[in-house]
Amino acid sequence: MIAQQVLNGLVLGGVYALFALGFTLIFGIHRIMNMAHGAVFMSGAFIGLFTVQAGVPIWAALPVAMIGAGLVSIMIEVIAFKPLRKLALADAELASIISSIGAGLIVLSLGQYVSNTQTLRFPFGTVPVDAIQLLGLRVTMLQLLMLGVALVLVVLLAYYLYRTPQGRQIRAVAGNYRTAQLLGVNPDAIFYQTFFISGALAGAAGVMVGLAFNAVQFLMGEPFLLKAFVAIILGGMGSIPGALVGAMVLGLFQTLSAAYLPALLVDAMIFLLLFIILMVRPDGLFVQTVTESPTQRV
Repeated sequence: MIAQQVLNGLVLGGVYALFALGFTLIFGIHRIMNMAHGAVFMSGAFIGLFTVQAGVPIWAALPVAMIGAGLVSIMIEVIAFKPLRKLALADAELASIISSIGAGLIVLSLGQYVSNTQTLRFPFGTVPVDAIQLLGLRVTMLQLLMLGVALVLVVLLAYYLYRTPQGRQIRAVAGNYRTAQLLGVNPDAIFYQTFFISGALAGAAGVMVGLAFNAVQFLMGEPFLLKAFVAIILGGMGSIPGALVGAMVLGLFQTLSAAYLPALLVDAMIFLLLFIILMVRPDGLFVQTVTESPTQRV
């Protein structure tokens, strides 16, 4: 029983990781809280659903959803964040939160319009419903898909950030924006890259959640935005490894709590865990040193 719940927790944690990694990537590079990230998550789920309904298999619909969500994320960057970079740092922090909330509401309204405020569902058989017995555990094809997608995307993200010239430029901007700019790094290209990657990860997570619950609706991203906050605070604001570890801890903790505690106490236990971690280690499990924001100082 415990082993089965651990497996379920790892699957859930993998989805949280995709969402939280995109969220913390934006914070790590831009030092801003993208409150529209839940809306990008939702848009990925809708794009994946409509692509599958058009007759495209899920293995091809997933990249389409990731690209679509990435483009939505870039649009949010251009509309909500780019005009604020010339503001003073103190002004831009609050303005970016308000601006991203507004952009997120616009995307949510579009999702509400195209769905007519209904809960939409993937066609039956989008993912085979078969299950296999592995080491005494019941593993469904959907769980294997979710774990596989999460693992592949996390590995690709790590490779991109730590083994490619573009990834080195991203890390340079995250470390010191002005120095990277003086060394010839194009900041706008970096911003577009990070927002696209963030949106693509959120889009993949949205499709996985839509498949897991067989439900896609315009408010589906908001609870995950709250859980992403918990994951990145647990791991350390702006830390990529921290977001991954925090998401897996959150997934395991939530699944085990749901299995052995009354349903009404699950969310309370999650935030109790957050409170304990903050009391013991206020900066999270992985401390991320903040050097400079891309926002110009005046």
